[in-house]
Amino acid sequence: MPNSLIVFDMDETLINADCAMLWHEFLVEQGIATQPGFITEDKRLMALYAKGELDMQQYLAFSIQPISHLSVQQVSQLADQCVEEKILPLLFPQAKILIEQLHQRQQVMLIISASVSFLVTAVAKRIDIPHAIGIDLVEQQGRFTATILGTPTYQQGKVTRLQQWCQQHHETFSAVHFYTDSINDLPLCQYADFAYLVNPCERLEKQAQGKPWQILHWG
Repeated sequence: MPNSLIVFDMDETLINADCAMLWHEFLVEQGIATQPGFITEDKRLMALYAKGELDMQQYLAFSIQPISHLSVQQVSQLADQCVEEKILPLLFPQAKILIEQLHQRQQVMLIISASVSFLVTAVAKRIDIPHAIGIDLVEQQGRFTATILGTPTYQQGKVTRLQQWCQQHHETFSAVHFYTDSINDLPLCQYADFAYLVNPCERLEKQAQGKPWQILHWG
């Protein structure tokens, strides 16, 4: 893979779970998210995401509300704790081995996820992936709001943000290799030179028929 860019989705791809759902569970356990039915609503929204039908702005309004009174620094500290306690134990063993191999080959690695940036960067830091892109949020008075800053890393937005990232880093790569599980990432699968489907959802697996995309069974 000379001068290749290795791009990973995060949830259900590197991590054997959805990190945003784990984050919400963590907020409940910490007594921060106290709204009745919070987890039930989270599951309803994530079911829409799985079908490629989620309204991202509606989801963020729901997700950010419990932490809207906390400072950016406080949220960052909580995210680090959540990653350590709830997310890292669910890193796919195959992902860990692959990341180590790619480091040995000096490959450039990037996570691009539809989760919020403070969670994506916290995960990337702990699993030794140097670059990470998530949904950026507007900050007001040192706190996160639910307003999206720039293009959200969701569906076609992942392609846009990846192109922007390459331009900002003045990087030209011979090939883009992309790992994902989700139908939401179909645009980036089509954009990449090589696509690897990790335990893909049924709709994405159907899209792979007749294409040279590799299907990986991790567990």
